[in-house]
Amino acid sequence: MRNFKPDAKGPLKGLRILDMTRVVAGNELTVLLADFGADVIKIETPDKGDDLRGWKTQGVSTHWKVYSRNKRSLTLNLREEKAKELFSKLVATADGLVENFRPGTLEKMGMAPAELHKINPKLVIVRISGWGQDGMYKHKPGFGTLIEAMSGFAASNGFEDRPPVLPAFAMADMIAGLTGASAILAAIREVEVNGGKGQVIDLPLFDPLFSIQGPLPANYKVTGKVPKRLGSRFTMAAPRNAYQAKDGKWVALSASTQGMWEQFAKSIGQEALIEDARFKTNSDRLKNVDELDEIVSAFMGKHDREYILDFFDKAGITVGPICDIADLIDHPYVKDREIIVEVPDEELGTLPMHNITARLSGTPGEFFRPAPKLGEHNAEILGELGVAADEVKALKDKGVI
Repeated sequence: MRNFKPDAKGPLKGLRILDMTRVVAGNELTVLLADFGADVIKIETPDKGDDLRGWKTQGVSTHWKVYSRNKRSLTLNLREEKAKELFSKLVATADGLVENFRPGTLEKMGMAPAELHKINPKLVIVRISGWGQDGMYKHKPGFGTLIEAMSGFAASNGFEDRPPVLPAFAMADMIAGLTGASAILAAIREVEVNGGKGQVIDLPLFDPLFSIQGPLPANYKVTGKVPKRLGSRFTMAAPRNAYQAKDGKWVALSASTQGMWEQFAKSIGQEALIEDARFKTNSDRLKNVDELDEIVSAFMGKHDREYILDFFDKAGITVGPICDIADLIDHPYVKDREIIVEVPDEELGTLPMHNITARLSGTPGEFFRPAPKLGEHNAEILGELGVAADEVKALKDKGVI
């Protein structure tokens, strides 16, 4: 059990980030900062707030609870002039602002980056969109599914004789969030260390997902061919695949170096394969991968998964289990490393979620507070701006907050 520690300090303490985003990419970006002590203020509409609150599993807002931990919630109806005044005061105190409106929306609201920089010249503004703030697609909807389809990912994912496969989670959004977290810290460092000015970070979902797929353009130039979907195989090395054990469970093998391949062949009693012309080099193995996979599958299919894992662990071979969440919850590695932690939850008693992923030895991240209720910190945040308690109540009555 990890208890929340509201008074703990993190390495980003003193950094204030205004989060105007909805759903996934922005929340992933800002939770990475909040986990290390940044004061992330979710600016939400008073009626329903961030759409992520509505992503429920059997009535429980699990996405919200996980990806909005360590943040504070302030509701502002930015159609009201008083709300815009309060927002401007908040901007003056902030180091960064993250938004994911369709390009041009911030300008229509009277909050263009140039206007925000008049209030706070050092403000770093991250603008998340599907396709970027300029270019021919800037006005297209920016849902991650469209990016996962168009970026080349879906075309390469799955099996050759079956349809392309989209990911089962918000991959494009999450990768953009990861990219954005490092980008905003780089821009803030420019302000803090080099005396630079605030700037705008144009963060489309498309670019980061495209960038992590390897040298696709270079490979296409070299070969002139569109790569086929390979299932769980790998274009660069063999054997590498998912194999089914005798008990129906699955394991993954990656013998992607010559030494590992030779060690694998010896371990299964097939040392002759090392000098077999079909499998002697990695290039040979890739050319004859169907035959190679038949040999590996035959061995795996004779034994239960636990035997396979123990056998290859002792032999020093890179074979591992293909786990689902039921496997992971009780997996000894996950428990040993505390990769999943339980935190207090008003609704469920306790809630399991991923631990803070980057582990700093001197200034680690912390669980400061649970994901906020809508507008939970209105009085607290506005009080920091000098708004009295009776005025906060009046603002609520008027629909400003």
